[in-house]
Amino acid sequence: MIFPDISTFIKKSITCRDESLFAQDLKVNDAKLRAEIENKQVLVIGGAGTIGSSFIRTLLNYYPSSLIVVDTNENGLTELTRNLRSDDSVRLPANYLTYPMSFASETFNKILNKHDYDIIANFAAHKHVRSEKDIISIEAMIENNVFSAHALLEKLSSKPPKHFFCVSTDKAANPVNVMGSSKKLMENLIMSYSSEFKITTARFANVAFSNGSLLDGYINRLMQRQPISCPSDVKRFFVSPEESGQICLLACILGNSGDIFFPKLEEDQLVNFKEITENFFEFLGIHIEYCNSEKEAKGISIKNIKTGTLNKYPVFFFESDTSGEKLYEEFYEENDTVNLTSYRQLGVITNSHKPTKEDVQFDILKLKQVFLKKSSDKASIVAELSSIITGFKHIETGKSLDQKM
Repeated sequence: MIFPDISTFIKKSITCRDESLFAQDLKVNDAKLRAEIENKQVLVIGGAGTIGSSFIRTLLNYYPSSLIVVDTNENGLTELTRNLRSDDSVRLPANYLTYPMSFASETFNKILNKHDYDIIANFAAHKHVRSEKDIISIEAMIENNVFSAHALLEKLSSKPPKHFFCVSTDKAANPVNVMGSSKKLMENLIMSYSSEFKITTARFANVAFSNGSLLDGYINRLMQRQPISCPSDVKRFFVSPEESGQICLLACILGNSGDIFFPKLEEDQLVNFKEITENFFEFLGIHIEYCNSEKEAKGISIKNIKTGTLNKYPVFFFESDTSGEKLYEEFYEENDTVNLTSYRQLGVITNSHKPTKEDVQFDILKLKQVFLKKSSDKASIVAELSSIITGFKHIETGKSLDQKM
């Protein structure tokens, strides 16, 4: 199956924007962006993913002198390079290198020590709620989102870049899942270093058709002739992949240390996943067979899709009942200090409360102690996080997204 241009569908049916949400902010700040990026040395961590690679594509418009990209996904780095090399509109610097490795490794330290970077951006993170099934999966998540980020900040303290950016998530605002609370703790962590060197972050909405997302999964299911399932009651804000890279670059370069950027999106721009799914199938010219269960959808899949006799595609819509799922999204909390005037489509949380390094390091130590106990389980870490993160109210249903199609 050859798919039409997905970006056309995103503009038409998801973001409902003909041009980027941040087009005017990019235009107004073009001179500043160019002055801070042109002929500068840049390191991007986690650059093979959707957001990191979109950041890179935006960054390259301003002609850095060198670009080093690190990611644990070797295949992702290969595809990133193929994509950039195949695009006539992209000008890669002569010094463009990719390294498949963890930013927590000793080998990565050699990359840090080899150059003086002007800009470092970190996109290496666990970003999916489904990554919190049990104590082991949660430890891996917090290791990446918090412990490794802490180690990186310690290294940068002695050799800081001019701009450092570490991506966050809208789910850090009043978190209801461990992933969101881990990113909230990451925000506290970077705030505690923000007086030592310039650090910014960004919370933003779902990235349409990003790697591993529900919508990206539709393409994989269709290619493999498998049925599709979708929550019928969940609404989300969306940005395009292009916009996700742009907001991160704007935050990285323009923000003051400690700033948290977010897109100005109104409640009427929330989009229901069921509506997106129905519109997507209409866009592809495929009729939906509405199913009442996963079993029914898989039965139709086996009976008809495999034999090529299918007239309608099996889709099961269900009410969300998995742990850590909000039915809505928000970008800031009641007590946050919010600036809505400096940019056209960007809001900025100018956090007046900056925890001390000692406080955050004590919180990290407490989490590590929970993981060291053989008796610890998911409830143990949720309880510890609840004592650390103000407003964290975990939604536990006993069901994980990994238990669904």
